[in-house]
Amino acid sequence: MLKNKIVLSLFLLLIATLLRAQEAKMVTIERGTYVPLYGAATKTPVEVKAFYLDVYPVTNAQFLEFVKKNPQYSRSKMKGIFADKSYLSQWESDFNYGKKNLSNAPVTNVSWFAAKKYCEWRGGRLPTMDEWEYVAMADEKRIDARTKESFNKYIMSWYEKPNTYANPVGGTFKNYWGVYDMHGLVWEWTSDFNSIFLSGESRKDKDSDKNLFCGSASVNATDLMNYAAFMRYAFRGSLKANYSTRNLGFRCAKDKIEGLKTTQKSKK
Repeated sequence: MLKNKIVLSLFLLLIATLLRAQEAKMVTIERGTYVPLYGAATKTPVEVKAFYLDVYPVTNAQFLEFVKKNPQYSRSKMKGIFADKSYLSQWESDFNYGKKNLSNAPVTNVSWFAAKKYCEWRGGRLPTMDEWEYVAMADEKRIDARTKESFNKYIMSWYEKPNTYANPVGGTFKNYWGVYDMHGLVWEWTSDFNSIFLSGESRKDKDSDKNLFCGSASVNATDLMNYAAFMRYAFRGSLKANYSTRNLGFRCAKDKIEGLKTTQKSKK
């Protein structure tokens, strides 16, 4: 009898894992290079290794499953050092996101600590800033559309729209990589969000946050006309790891091990 219960439990755990993996679809982002907006006095490209990235931002329903399995990350149990008072404040209760929040809308008001833990729970991680920006510079057909005026206008127009966080995921365009909602839905956490203010040649040499908001902030910009990206860097610079805001969500990434077979879908 005990043996049967153990087998059944393992089977149910396997089914739950498979369902979670199917729901959180990922695509392959192939290795490449890009020139970041900040980080170097020269336009030296930064290499981004191949990795997997979620097709969509993490939703309320997905995060609710995580909270139920990890109640220490519920609203009432979350420690203040890991999340401020806005953490999941839009949810009706600890284990109910309520009728006012769509199940397939991106979860927001989530701190960096909670987002990082969720991705680890799923066997992944948060994307780095370089990975995120590399994917975000693509439109429907081009890997790098940052020089397209229409592309930047699209992003800037989203910044002016209120309450887009309430929309379901997948409502924006599918980019070159097969990823949705990089622009037009919510801002997103990256693993190294606090390493964006840089000086000299080092991408790890932080500069003062306040410099971003004065004229000298653009000294290291590789494309001074890329105001859409400039605003992303400004937003990241205002964050701390325990912050949670209504328009800030996240998605997960995963390392791609060369030569290892995977069931994750590529864009092709």
